[in-house]
Amino acid sequence: MSAPSVHVRRGDTVEVTHGRHRKRRGKVLRVLPKEGRIIVEGVMVAKRHTKPHEKMPSGGIVEKEMPFPAGKAMLVCPRCGRAARVGHQVLDDGTKVRVCRHCGEIVDKT
Repeated sequence: MSAPSVHVRRGDTVEVTHGRHRKRRGKVLRVLPKEGRIIVEGVMVAKRHTKPHEKMPSGGIVEKEMPFPAGKAMLVCPRCGRAARVGHQVLDDGTKVRVCRHCGEIVDKT
C-alpha cells in the first residue's frame, strides 16, 4: 500500500476546513507524508507536561503544535487570498507547477 499524497509543502499558508480550528490560517511547519498529516503554526496546540531535562531545566507545561490530517487543510492562494484546491500543470519548458483552481495563478514550481 502506498503512502497518501500530501498536496501542501513546508512553508505554504493553509486554511483549516474542518473541526474546531475551522477558518484558521497558518504556515505549514512540517509535513508527515507517510501519515498524511501536517503541522501548522498556531493550529491544534496541545499543552504537554514535561519533566526537567537538559534543554529545559525547569520543566513545566509546554504548548506544542500537534499534527492533523492534511486533507482537512486547503492551500491559500497568494494572489486571490482564497482557500483553493490545487491543480497541476506542466509548462512549455517541462517544469511541473502547482496552480490555484480559482484564479489559475501559478502557486510555485515543483
